[in-house]
Amino acid sequence: MLKIAHLDLPPLQGAAGTLRLPGSKSISNRLLLLAALAEGETRIEHLLEADDTAVMLDALRALGCAWHRNADGSLTVQGLGGHLPVSQADCFLGNAGTAMRPLAAALALLAARDGGHYVLRGVPRMHERPIRDLVDALRELGCRIEDLGQPGYPPLALRGPASLQLNQPVRVRGDVSSQFLTALLLTLPLVAQQDVVIEVEGELISKPYIEITLALLDRFGVRVQREAWRRFTIPAGSRLRSPGRLQVEGDASAASYFIALGALAATEAPLVIEGIGRNALQGDVRFADAAAAMGAQIEWRDHALAVRRGRWPLRGIELDCVAIPDAAMTLAVMALFADSPTRLTGIASWRVKETDRIAAMATELRKLGATVQEGADWLEVHPLRAEDWRTAAIHTYDDHRMAMCFSLAALHPLAGATPQALRILDPGCVAKTFPDYFETLFDLVQARSEDIPVLCIDGPTASGKGTLTERVAERLGYHVLESGALYRATALAARAAGIAWTDEARVASMARSLALHFSGGRCYLEDEDITDALRAEEIGLGASAVAALPAVRAALHELQLSFRRVPGLVADGRDMGTAIFPAAPLKVFLTASAEKRAERRYKQLISKGFSANMEGLLRDLEARDLQDKTRSSSPLVPAQDAFLLDNSDLSIDASVEQVLQWWAQKQAFPA
Repeated sequence: MLKIAHLDLPPLQGAAGTLRLPGSKSISNRLLLLAALAEGETRIEHLLEADDTAVMLDALRALGCAWHRNADGSLTVQGLGGHLPVSQADCFLGNAGTAMRPLAAALALLAARDGGHYVLRGVPRMHERPIRDLVDALRELGCRIEDLGQPGYPPLALRGPASLQLNQPVRVRGDVSSQFLTALLLTLPLVAQQDVVIEVEGELISKPYIEITLALLDRFGVRVQREAWRRFTIPAGSRLRSPGRLQVEGDASAASYFIALGALAATEAPLVIEGIGRNALQGDVRFADAAAAMGAQIEWRDHALAVRRGRWPLRGIELDCVAIPDAAMTLAVMALFADSPTRLTGIASWRVKETDRIAAMATELRKLGATVQEGADWLEVHPLRAEDWRTAAIHTYDDHRMAMCFSLAALHPLAGATPQALRILDPGCVAKTFPDYFETLFDLVQARSEDIPVLCIDGPTASGKGTLTERVAERLGYHVLESGALYRATALAARAAGIAWTDEARVASMARSLALHFSGGRCYLEDEDITDALRAEEIGLGASAVAALPAVRAALHELQLSFRRVPGLVADGRDMGTAIFPAAPLKVFLTASAEKRAERRYKQLISKGFSANMEGLLRDLEARDLQDKTRSSSPLVPAQDAFLLDNSDLSIDASVEQVLQWWAQKQAFPA
């Protein structure tokens, strides 16, 4: 997961491949609560691992519910049988509405029946999201609920005991959020000694989410009687009983970004999305129909769908999105690539989500150059002409869906626009529901090599260029290439395969297909960490031997070029800025005095328990510097346009900040 201030996406030109969706957030948190309240043990497979489920799991543990992760990644929850073992708890729920609303109902009812004092709180934005309609319904039942902040909003204190009044229908508004009704449906079986009736006031929005709730209740043994969408009856004597084993289907809301990606950019081969099918519980699966109406070609398969571009440009549509409010955000970005305006209605619930999504979408779409109109419950987006696309830094408002749907705007070259980078601010907000969203996206998209940015860092031995490379790449969310490790890895792999280091043809053939990658300062061949093995003296000798073979150097040249992948690359080592990536927009030549480098190497060796001698280290470094500068092949010299960085008296943090400052000067993003 990216934990960086911003992510710069290069202009994207295409997409293809296969992905597996994360588990549905809506299903995951409903299942966790039902499993916790039910009788018996529940094993949940493919549970979403994200911020929203993490806060729910933390809250359940604070309430006395035991759960554990299994070796296969599934989760086992020990049901409480409708009785909490703790009478007090303070639960932090972040910005997870799917945790706050149902837990508020559950704890209000259980405190009323059994006594207790429970507090629910979240991040500041959660304290701005209305919960009054649910609280009013619970108070009508007799629950004692105290507003700890602004009335009608979290945080809340839920106290008991209290006398519950279940002989009259429970009334709840349905036109603000379906989560209020879901909260009551999930929790009223706990106190249903008699038939309990819920009546919905106003038009019920997001009906597909209620269908999810009813279907899951049925799996836990509670069959709710529904009269249209106005009246719901929970039968007397209802009890939540674990079905034993359940599987979470893929997240249909998350699927919307990749359906759109396929509709926009899958021209040569389809984009295949696994983990969801047409008969999914989630209403957002209907987003596929909306995408098809705009021109996407969609093929349904068993538990998957394949998407590719059909009509181009896309067709502007007018759509009532009350059934797909979350996924509809993606349509607003797709509208930029259409041939006529797209009008989305029935989206009043956007106003009370993680942010005011109608206002946020309109603001950020206008940054890109679009004409946008908005109303209380609608948004109209006009397509962008090729010449009107603007460079933009997209504010995400700590809203995961803003980050994910706006990433699609990086496909603007497909609309004929001049290729330019797109900045996504706070990309880590996707952790709420899809922590690996951007990494998944990178594996599917294509860009012209010349559009993918590269930073090159070179310098003498022990200058700290490897550490600097890792830290800069981490701050930018870019890939890493440590060129020196390639020759050592080639020698290591050749030895493992029984190939002589002097066998030029076979070593070169093997070098072309080395499955090498770098992460967290470590080097991996396939899935094996070979970092320590590369440091062996014998492998160093082998690296020198294979580096002298022209065919091997040519093969590794091609391999190094292949590391230039979306979203960008920080390349460390000899020749990076002169021979491999001569057009890189930023080249840094890092150096320090031989005395300072010897001192650093001495401290490094001593800290690892090795004996070392300062004078000997200094002589070795001076000899290595002379050899590197005078060698006939690839001598150590700065690229002509390199920035020189003497870090003799700089900390690594200061060096990183200097490189990032130089990099920022190369960018063209508005403030």
